Amino acid sequence: MDLVFATHNENKLKEVRLLLPKDIRLISLEEIGCHEEIPETETTLKANAQLKADYITQHYGISCFADDTGLIIDALNGAPGVHSARFAGEEKDSKKNIEKVLFQLKNTTSRTARFKTTIALNLNKERILFEGAVEGTITKEKKGAEGFGYDPIFIPIGYDQTFAQLPIEIKNQISHRGKALQKLIAYLTKDRIY
Repeated sequence: MDLVFATHNENKLKEVRLLLPKDIRLISLEEIGCHEEIPETETTLKANAQLKADYITQHYGISCFADDTGLIIDALNGAPGVHSARFAGEEKDSKKNIEKVLFQLKNTTSRTARFKTTIALNLNKERILFEGAVEGTITKEKKGAEGFGYDPIFIPIGYDQTFAQLPIEIKNQISHRGKALQKLIAYLTKDRIY
């Protein structure tokens, strides 16, 4: 089965490819000739994921899935949330996003947070949503060189290392995106509707 993943983020593509079974071939947006930035104008993760999946289905006529992920920090009233990628500006600079979070939390002892991911699947005229979440805390400084986005400042509950320090295999098992993908894979492989 061929399935398009509606993202231009190479790091996400790499993570997802590691999780998918061999009989599902992940196709990038570049492979279908989609080079434009897909709008993310909605106010929830669910709506943004669906918006991106619908964009590909409507413009390219193919089955696909898209995700939207947010880092929700309790001390920041849920920010950056749906604005996680653009928290420090439209250029989607991870380093600046991290710096802004750490600056805003510098005098805060409560550092609880969670990552949430919603995946929207458009397949055979069906639209299905899958969600995953992971609880954790925000560090006071960046730790680790792996991962991407906010990974260097997020420690999942039950671990003493950030997502940027943990091996990718462990991160993929416990992460928000990993959990949502496991649900997507279970759906695709159980129902065999392709």
